[in-house]
Amino acid sequence: MCGLNGFFSLQPILATEEIILNMNASLQHRGPDAGDYWHDQVAGLVLGHRRLAIQDVSPAGAQPMHSTCGRYVLVFNGEIYNHLKLRDKLARHGHAVAWQGHSDTETLLACFATWGIEHTLQATVGMFAIALWDRKNSELTLARDRMGEKPLYYGWQRETFLFGSELKALKAHPAFTAEVDRNALTLLLRHNYIPAPHSIYQGVSKLLPGHFLTLPLGIPEQAKLAQPQAYWSFNQAVEQGKANAFAGTEQEAVNALRQQLSGSIGEQMLSDVPLGAFLSGGIDSSTIVALMQEQSRQPVRTFTMGFAEGGYNEAEHAKQVARHLGTEHTELYVSPDDALSVIPKLPAMYCEPFADSSQIPTFMVSQLARQHVTVALSGDGGDELFGGYNRYLMARRVWGRMQKLPNPARKAAAHGLRALSPNAWDKLFSLAGPVLPGKLRLRTPGDKAHKLAGVLDLNNGEQFFHRLTSHWQDPASVVLGASEPATLLTTPEAWPETDSFEHWMMAMDAQTYMADDILVKVDRAAMATSLETRVPMLDHRVVELAWQMPLHYKIRNGEGKWLLRQVLYRHVPEELIERPKMGFAIPLDDWLRGPLREWAEALLNEQRLAEEGFFNVSAIRQIWHEHISGKYNHATRLWPVLMFQAWLENETN
Repeated sequence: MCGLNGFFSLQPILATEEIILNMNASLQHRGPDAGDYWHDQVAGLVLGHRRLAIQDVSPAGAQPMHSTCGRYVLVFNGEIYNHLKLRDKLARHGHAVAWQGHSDTETLLACFATWGIEHTLQATVGMFAIALWDRKNSELTLARDRMGEKPLYYGWQRETFLFGSELKALKAHPAFTAEVDRNALTLLLRHNYIPAPHSIYQGVSKLLPGHFLTLPLGIPEQAKLAQPQAYWSFNQAVEQGKANAFAGTEQEAVNALRQQLSGSIGEQMLSDVPLGAFLSGGIDSSTIVALMQEQSRQPVRTFTMGFAEGGYNEAEHAKQVARHLGTEHTELYVSPDDALSVIPKLPAMYCEPFADSSQIPTFMVSQLARQHVTVALSGDGGDELFGGYNRYLMARRVWGRMQKLPNPARKAAAHGLRALSPNAWDKLFSLAGPVLPGKLRLRTPGDKAHKLAGVLDLNNGEQFFHRLTSHWQDPASVVLGASEPATLLTTPEAWPETDSFEHWMMAMDAQTYMADDILVKVDRAAMATSLETRVPMLDHRVVELAWQMPLHYKIRNGEGKWLLRQVLYRHVPEELIERPKMGFAIPLDDWLRGPLREWAEALLNEQRLAEEGFFNVSAIRQIWHEHISGKYNHATRLWPVLMFQAWLENETN
């Protein structure tokens, strides 16, 4: 795992070395082991790199790296898990190379020189962000992995093309204008994140997953018009999976998934530095760890963080799974004060405002793991691929029934749900807990009741999903001078053809929530501690196999992830796993009324909001007062506003 950056300028720059050193320094957390740069003075291009040495920790793995033919120069962030197989393929086809080391960077360069860019990208299995300079054609190519595990920002700023792993690298260049994109801010309020290709700054984009961008820098007018191209399509994977549905028995389906997932995990365990895994005790992380331990001669290092608040703690479950699998387990229980101490670090950690509050425990467990290992495998991706989120189950249970009700009845039901505050619903469910069936013993039932009230008056399933996944329903009315941009969720012509509403939701989540929230959260939190994370379930071969599986292999008898559970149950008893889904949450609503109240009040100060001029002051102050009164829980609406305010303060200081 590393950090890359660079720039191309149409104007002479006197302080090139100073600029690239500053850009590199901004990414030192991503690559604490070494840093260097390369400058093509004739072309006006500079490539910078910070290194976290994982494979071939010797100088033979250092970057920027040149191809043996002299044509290409590469800076690269990520891991190519099948790079040794790619070396074998080159040799079998008569393209043997006199290798200088065993890094995947060297492998990539040899492949680019032999097969070209698009063929090489399609041949890779891995996570990556790439900047490749073709000296012969004076072309710069940026590329990003299929699922979006590694970040890559780019854009033209005052006759200069800038790119980097994080916005802070671009901001270190004197050409950077740092003008906030108010339209992108509306997306933050709706989703808690800013979806690609948008960024918080005008003129700067995120490269979409599965895409590459080639700029003919020798012809600047054409370079400015260059557009990204896809070398892999998630929608195509969905549609091809539907067209080539798995036709075997249930047992054959379980075997197929286990074999592919185990193979992917085996490749991702390749490392020249200590390696471990996050373990929450849930289905996804437990499956990853079980298949890791099966392939390891030594106990796998596993890491869990627990909260003192019982409703938010999964550490005990993780410990039981770890004990059963025989891992070398490390757990850390943290107090609210420990978690609260992370909040001031968030604006610098996330280079643009980001508001998934589970970023806090994610950073803390990454910090714990980094004390013992340099690489950690994660279970992310299981929910989106195998139907794990509650909303997929709700779609069938709730939306199907809602459609049968006349509109007046729906509105009356919504009014009834809102008649009690979230706290009142929580107390009611708590009192009734002993007599409620297991599926109704919900965490934060009051929030769920109010969320249900908000979807009862909708007309179709797509609106239902969009409402469920939105925090502010009309963010453009809150952000001054803004209009909300179109996204995948609001562009039907960009949707894949699916065979069910549940599969449609899973396809949307994988390309939005997972790519722009989950993976961003994990990447920034882990890299803030110089920890590399790997996500075996997002190996594109696992993704493509998952989409071949019929829906009833994923959701069955009111439960998600049926197929994944069957793989896990071969290693871990069912009773250690089956419990209500908790997620990786913190008691944010209570904290905003208690220990975070003074901090939040300062950021939401009426005069300050008016002077900054980004928000409708009365709208923000109203929901803040409603929240601290306890009448409503507006934590998920307040958090993106607070994260923007804290980020803005950090950027301007």
